[in-house]
Amino acid sequence: MKKEDLSVAVFDSGLGGVSVLKELLRELPNENFIYYGDTANAPYGVKNADEVRALTFSVYEKMRERGIKAFVIACNTATSVSVAQLREKYPEDIIVGVEPALKPAVLCREQPTVAVLATPLTLKEEKFASLLGRFSGNAKVIPFACPGLVEFVERGEVTGDGLQAFLEQLLEPLKREKLDAVVLGCTHYPFVKEEIAKILGADVLIFDGSLGTARETKRRLEVSGILSARKEQGTVIFLDSSYPNIENPEKSNLTRFGGDYLCK
Repeated sequence: MKKEDLSVAVFDSGLGGVSVLKELLRELPNENFIYYGDTANAPYGVKNADEVRALTFSVYEKMRERGIKAFVIACNTATSVSVAQLREKYPEDIIVGVEPALKPAVLCREQPTVAVLATPLTLKEEKFASLLGRFSGNAKVIPFACPGLVEFVERGEVTGDGLQAFLEQLLEPLKREKLDAVVLGCTHYPFVKEEIAKILGADVLIFDGSLGTARETKRRLEVSGILSARKEQGTVIFLDSSYPNIENPEKSNLTRFGGDYLCK
């Protein structure tokens, strides 16, 4: 098979990366995609860096053996601990990560107050510290860990009283900060963007990095000359580590809830 005919792999610990996949489908509608959710080991954000790195490498090597032309790490936590090492080991491969969309948030207003919502591990890693160092002089940036929020999304619980009560308690400290913007620093969080907005207020701008990741993937494929030449709509295969021998498993939230989200 020609390289341009191979699929683009999209990887996350579970459902979160579907928010990135949605933007990839808009930017690259004629490409075939393989979405791999490692739900058997989710969530990643509360694990240690070595464990997340080992899981990410394991998935990448499975996808590489299968045959892909690009690998999108649609997980902020996995990107923060793994992307540099993957690129070092496989320098010829197209490996795209996602990072919090701090730049557009900082530029949204003059000296804004910006909260970055992310998993505990993402906020502890050097990659985030480097990003923070680049923009903190132009804004008040508040790193804000959100343990437990990923689990709501993984259950498909993206509305309702239980989620609302959880978010009210979690985000209470931010309501006192007079925020200008919030950065969703985990790909699971766009699923509950509207619920977050209800609590923090309509005047608070909300940013995430999904579109930027999709555009960077497209750019890398263009530069390498391996964009698909097909005219028809591409396909999406869902793989779930909880159902290791089944493509598009019917019982998987990746297929059911993720598929519904892509159609909205």
